[in-house]
Amino acid sequence: MNAPIRAPLLRTGLADQIREFIVDGISSGRWQPGERVVERRIATELGVSQGPVREALRQLEAERLIESLPNRGARVRAFTERDLAEIFPVRAGLERTAVELALPRLAGCLDALEEHNRRLARAAQDGDLPEQMRLSIAFHRAIVEASGNGLLVSVWERLGIELWTTLSLRLHQTEIYSKSAEHAELIEAFRRRDPRAPSLLHEHVMNYAPRTPAPDTRS
Repeated sequence: MNAPIRAPLLRTGLADQIREFIVDGISSGRWQPGERVVERRIATELGVSQGPVREALRQLEAERLIESLPNRGARVRAFTERDLAEIFPVRAGLERTAVELALPRLAGCLDALEEHNRRLARAAQDGDLPEQMRLSIAFHRAIVEASGNGLLVSVWERLGIELWTTLSLRLHQTEIYSKSAEHAELIEAFRRRDPRAPSLLHEHVMNYAPRTPAPDTRS
């Protein structure tokens, strides 16, 4: 059976597009923790030179998703509960700041947020976990983008929200996606311009995090 033909990548922001391709591969399980991510193979598959692939891998190493070992190349990191315990407070803090900045303007985003949430509730009823994750992240992305702060949006995107949410589900085997009721409460807080809205969103995000971080045995 012939492999599907992949659409050529745009030359603008090529390394960023390759980074997203690799992140999607890790999220979907194509690359497992500890498995090599071969620069040359990715370049061949995507029809690009190895330079932007190398740059994408450098980005992912800085984001602690990939590790490079001497004479062994790039590998997917072996993620731990401590990684999750560290990432979610950072995400929660960014989203809290986003709401603080966006609250006067969020009234103009309510229709989009409500649509995301209606579709999320429907996906939860259908038991479609990938769709629930996608819609939940879309809901949060809309809030972050409403902040109007490009740097905050960029840092939030660089956290690899899709990957870490997927890993949280895998490690904990916990239902974390059926959040439509909480999202509805947040929408009402935004509608009222409730000054507690930033704290409510912070608490909501922290519900995704491990309750008890594993002891840190690193030196």
